Amino acid sequence: MQLFKKFRHKETAISKLAFWVRRAREFLQTEGLLPAARRTLVFLVGLLFCYSRYYLYEHIVTERNEFDFLPKTSEFIFELVTTTRQADALTASGYDFGSHHPNNRQGLEKGAVAFCFFIDRKLAHIGYVGMNQEAKDSFDSLPYKVDFAHKQACTGGTWTNPRYRGKGFMGYSYFKRLEYLRQMGYSSSKNAVAVSNIASQKAHSRFELKVCASARYMKILGRRYWKETPHKESL
Repeated sequence: MQLFKKFRHKETAISKLAFWVRRAREFLQTEGLLPAARRTLVFLVGLLFCYSRYYLYEHIVTERNEFDFLPKTSEFIFELVTTTRQADALTASGYDFGSHHPNNRQGLEKGAVAFCFFIDRKLAHIGYVGMNQEAKDSFDSLPYKVDFAHKQACTGGTWTNPRYRGKGFMGYSYFKRLEYLRQMGYSSSKNAVAVSNIASQKAHSRFELKVCASARYMKILGRRYWKETPHKESL
């Protein structure tokens, strides 16, 4: 069997820990003590060992009917954020932008585009588009290849506030992201979705796509490994 390929990940342990402290506080407030404790235990174990499987998707960028993807609530404000100046203006206006992710500002500086949905100025959902390697790496460290030179982009960094899950924000966010890429002249987009993430798979299945490959990710004591397999082969 082909060996896993080792790769580097630039995110520091300190930034990751700070991010998790914020998330743990949020889980405690929204889900209660026991769910927050379970998530914390999973996080601590994951610092030492992690094994995950992914599907690598390629979306076709084409014109779609926005009405087919609208979320189940109209009580939201959508913001397309492309610069740190926009992010700072949102924060100054009382919008909770970026507290969910340790590298959100760095991502904007690298060229990532953030698609944000707010309810009562609280972040309900966020997802990113990357049109170059640095932008991709800011929200997705998995080492799958994206053909940026030939108008292929990538998406990822998707997160939905637990309070607003099940309202269709992920599907609408992907409509917004793919429509943005269409207007920018892109032809396709790639991303990775965990095999265990059924909700995300359902959202993606609403769009024209193909499964490029299956992949395995493993982390052991800080060392990271990656292996891709053509989708016609089983995991």
